[in-house]
Amino acid sequence: MKKQILITASIMFFLLAASIAVILYGKGYKFGFDKGQVQLSQTGMLVATSSPDGAQVFINGHLTTATDNTINLPPGEYTVAIVKEGYFPWKKKIKIQKEVVAKAEALLFPIAPKLESITSIGVEDPTLDPSGTRIAYTVASQSATKNGVYVLDMTSRPILTLQSASTQIVDDTTDYFSKARLSWSPDGTELLATISATPGNPTTYLLQANQFNSTPQDITATLDTTTSLWKRQIQEKEKSRISTLNNRLKKIITQDFNILQWSPDETKILYQASRSASIPIIINPPLIGVDSTPQQRTIQKGNIYVYDMKEDKNFKILNNVTTTKNNLMWLSDSKHIIYVEKGKINIMDYDGINMTTVYAGPFIDHYVFPWPDGSKIVILTNLGNANTSPNLYTIGLK
Repeated sequence: MKKQILITASIMFFLLAASIAVILYGKGYKFGFDKGQVQLSQTGMLVATSSPDGAQVFINGHLTTATDNTINLPPGEYTVAIVKEGYFPWKKKIKIQKEVVAKAEALLFPIAPKLESITSIGVEDPTLDPSGTRIAYTVASQSATKNGVYVLDMTSRPILTLQSASTQIVDDTTDYFSKARLSWSPDGTELLATISATPGNPTTYLLQANQFNSTPQDITATLDTTTSLWKRQIQEKEKSRISTLNNRLKKIITQDFNILQWSPDETKILYQASRSASIPIIINPPLIGVDSTPQQRTIQKGNIYVYDMKEDKNFKILNNVTTTKNNLMWLSDSKHIIYVEKGKINIMDYDGINMTTVYAGPFIDHYVFPWPDGSKIVILTNLGNANTSPNLYTIGLK
């Protein structure tokens, strides 16, 4: 009887000790032996991931593990590099704190990206819809029935080629839609097509973006009413986004931010400082385990920043630059920003780290669009051949 009690007590003690050890390990404690004695040191944890996976992880220049792994490290600042053959390397300084999980999340871009054509009949003036899923463009190099306005649906899954993802919504049999200037409605269901055949006397049509418009609606006489309505819808959406924010943050955004783009998940703001100011601490005490890249809460007029509302962090990503319609934009993951400048397409982390030139071949500036799932970038290019019309191509990022 005593033997059974002793065995039961031993098993319970072992299970209790094992549970305590697991809990301590999960909190970042590291077990070791020194001079025959058990040593318990407090550490932090680094979770290293990459896309694609299977990359090497270097800690302070030493190959330590592979991605999709967790590493225990003593508190301190470390230089973490994630490297995979055929891809640009990723590097960042990361602060490790005791009992805190830090993350190294690397999106690796191929050194030799794949280029794939979407169109082959010539494209003019492509424009992205507000949802970031469709591109409208005009074609002027074909017959009257093939010329006109097309819409590329980037969410479709064509069986063989992306060239079948475009749909013609109006042709040139009614008017010269191939020469139209296009603009999307705020909800992405309609397009305005403005044709300036007669100088000073343009005609504007309202097109349904999801169907072929056999009888396009001429709204030239009521254009001001339509544009005013669309402008109010945009303003109301922006107002509703800001209305739920902290009052101090709301004041800063409305006074000091020239908002360029909200991130797709609406947790971050890409903006140009409209004046020099200081951003107050919104979350106090600060959150732990957040991005350890040094931030700048004193902003200078003209510089480009990203404010992370979820973590209350503000990062400068560029000095004073000229912003245009399509030279700064988010990738769909809300963690990376595309920056187009001087004939190069760059992608950086949202905190300004790891600026990588992913494409430096020929393309037409201001016509760069992110693919909705983040796997590609769409460009307009004639591949350097002045004798051919430009077309839409994708640059593979994965």
